[in-house]
Amino acid sequence: MNIKIVSDSSSNIYDVEGVDFKSVPLKIISESREYVDTPDLDVKSMVEDMYESKERFSTSCPNAFDWGEAFKGGENIFAVTITKHLSGCYSAALNSAEDFKAENPQANIYVIDSLSTGGEMQLIIEKLKELAEKGLTFEEIKDEIEDYQKHTHLIFALRNLNNLAKNGRVNPAVAKIAGVLGIRIIGKADDGHLKTVHKCKGKAKTLETLKNDMLEMGFKGGKVRISHCLNEESANELKDKILTVYPESDIEILPCTGLCSFYAELGGLLVGFED
Repeated sequence: MNIKIVSDSSSNIYDVEGVDFKSVPLKIISESREYVDTPDLDVKSMVEDMYESKERFSTSCPNAFDWGEAFKGGENIFAVTITKHLSGCYSAALNSAEDFKAENPQANIYVIDSLSTGGEMQLIIEKLKELAEKGLTFEEIKDEIEDYQKHTHLIFALRNLNNLAKNGRVNPAVAKIAGVLGIRIIGKADDGHLKTVHKCKGKAKTLETLKNDMLEMGFKGGKVRISHCLNEESANELKDKILTVYPESDIEILPCTGLCSFYAELGGLLVGFED
């Protein structure tokens, strides 16, 4: 069955080979600047601006019109959004889907709240493509993807807390001390909320903890999607650690796009994986 997959840009991918795919960009904004999360965005410059500026940065999600434009031309549409607890993308996509269906009653459309971001969204998108290639019906794909989401996870490690401090989520003094002492925050997506689970000192301890957490959460050598914010070295070191336990793991490393860089910050890692 031919399908169209639409995702907001927090999926960390702009294109999917072999399927009709559309990325709908979020925006990263400050008092004086606006960055649109498209392939043309200079992520390195944006991250440097976030790090050096005293301004508060926030995000702006695509509106219903943006989603509607992305849905055009599709007959069997699956839309994947960042968790509704971080953004209004899911709500906007739902509203747009209702309008699109009213104007195109022959179309099928299903909006998926990933309850996550980054690599876990990428896994969902890859699974949608795989199910379509098997020739499943729209309803069968819908049922399969709901079950698949029970077996995907996201963990992350943050090296910098500057942006969280500017947004009032972390005490600025704590953020500064954490940076000086080399403390990393490790967290996970839990029912759509991003929660802190560990505080580690140093890179080696952080990577070892990430690997161990994956194993405790049920990882057995399936797919892993590691995205990094200007920190490819650590991403490759984590990959090597995973391969020592499960050599046949399907691991892909890619740089964070704009929205994921906003959350991961300089040096951060986002890890989506299957159990």
